[in-house]
Amino acid sequence: MARVKVELPDHFGFSTVIPVRITDLNYGGHLGNDSILTLVHEARVQYLQSFGYSEIDLGGVGMIMADAAIEFKQEVFYGDHVEISIAATNFSSVSFDLCYKLEKVQEGSRVLVAAIKTGMVCFDYAKKKVARVPEGVRERMGVAD
Repeated sequence: MARVKVELPDHFGFSTVIPVRITDLNYGGHLGNDSILTLVHEARVQYLQSFGYSEIDLGGVGMIMADAAIEFKQEVFYGDHVEISIAATNFSSVSFDLCYKLEKVQEGSRVLVAAIKTGMVCFDYAKKKVARVPEGVRERMGVAD
């Protein structure tokens, strides 16, 4: 069976640390696949805020997540603190990817726990249609292409 492979860039211009909550665990006692996207969502909001943007105002347009790919590497448990690093890549006229590297410290070493990519499409919510990536967004977000 073919597995998802997420290619991470070499450089990440932003990172944040988010603790794993008890509500993030699944019946297996580790971070659930739905909760990993919740952690990524929080990190994405912080990433955008660091540039003065939000998910509904990326320089005048909003964003919609068109797809997501998750490559799980290690389990994450309650009490772990996950460092999420983010880089913007693969810009087109209307979309770009956000790549996320999730790591935790285990026995004194940094361990990759997941590699994630979300495809983001710019969207004009008033017109209900896809919009162009606003001028300057690519440069401001420090593209890792």
